[in-house]
Amino acid sequence: MRIELPHRSERFGAVRIHGVQEVWELDSGGEPASVDDNAWHSIHHVPSTTINDYERRMAIVVPVKGERLKVLDGVLSGIPHDCLIILVSNSERDPVDRYRMEKETLRRFCRLASRSAQLIHQRDPGIAAAFAEAGMPEILEDDGLVRDGKGEGMLIGLALAKLSGREFVGFIDADNYVPGAVYEYVQAYASGFHLAESPFSMVRISWRSKPKIQAGRLFFNRWGRSSQVTNRFLNLLLSSYSGFGTEIIATGNAGEHAFSLDLALRMQFAAGFAVEPYEYINVFERYGGVLASPDKDVMKAGVEIFQIETRNPHFHENKGADHVQEMRLQALNVLYHSPISVQDVRDEIADFLRQEGVIGEGEEPPQELLYPPMSGIDWDTFGRVLGDKSESFRQIEKVRPASLERQTPIPEIPDSESKG
Repeated sequence: MRIELPHRSERFGAVRIHGVQEVWELDSGGEPASVDDNAWHSIHHVPSTTINDYERRMAIVVPVKGERLKVLDGVLSGIPHDCLIILVSNSERDPVDRYRMEKETLRRFCRLASRSAQLIHQRDPGIAAAFAEAGMPEILEDDGLVRDGKGEGMLIGLALAKLSGREFVGFIDADNYVPGAVYEYVQAYASGFHLAESPFSMVRISWRSKPKIQAGRLFFNRWGRSSQVTNRFLNLLLSSYSGFGTEIIATGNAGEHAFSLDLALRMQFAAGFAVEPYEYINVFERYGGVLASPDKDVMKAGVEIFQIETRNPHFHENKGADHVQEMRLQALNVLYHSPISVQDVRDEIADFLRQEGVIGEGEEPPQELLYPPMSGIDWDTFGRVLGDKSESFRQIEKVRPASLERQTPIPEIPDSESKG
């Protein structure tokens, strides 16, 4: 991949936010970059061999909730071969067991592609017991199961990536209609991690366009309806501290993003659709220098956030105006109630939500649920309980036909089908 180096960056304490970088060439060859190749310090050549090295150390989590099986199959086909696939389903199991169909789709794909994967259902009592006994009961609802939200599904995927020994974890939404876009996202993740100077890094995808059909033809809209609002208020927060207007943040609602595990396990995550914008907010809270940081090593090394604009258009399922409104509200809720949010920002958010008819005069936005960092989890206990009690957890082994050599993502944890 040939990628533009960031021309400008802004700092918030120990956090460095890089401006949006463009992809100039999807495949720039496998040879290491020569001195001359990157001599202009503007466009950087990331060899395919380097990208592949990062992919071998990366898990890709795909949260699923009732997406069409053909669309899901396309997403799977776009994930580079050496990445570990982790599918976390929150699909209906009654009257039609959608999870069973997703499992069959994933198994068939992995068998034909000769690769490894994991999958689990979000409402599995076994994963709930693993969180509870390993030290993170906050993720459970009153019924004793993991809460029904996107952020919670991402936390499950993050836990499985940790148990699998991966160093990086990326997230890809399951409603993407373009397998080539999925492939490009993962290549961009790897390129961002390659450029990072800190082990504590995050890569977020900025779509070049989100096409929609208007008046009988395709219109390549640049921004999503929710992203415009979230980015505006996140940038307003930065401006309130720096004293300079900015538009540096362009990925407040990026469903496609990735972390180094070293960073992800130290962060707090929000419930539901607040999860992606809160990633920015929590990094600022923990490492922005406004509040005391719990991680001196992170403060010393710094956190880097990359925003990479991809070439492929982002075609995805249209889930309607109510879905967009819910995403906007949850994003603004976590910003409004953040301890680093200043009064001017809170006033602007409240005014916007009143104009939208979300809250009334004198009302405050509701608070969203926040989870503690996963660094406090006892991983030995988590793995043991998951293997003992899970009903839906599956590990699909990579089998090499020539030698029948098998690769299991977590060798020491049997899945529920192998317990006799």
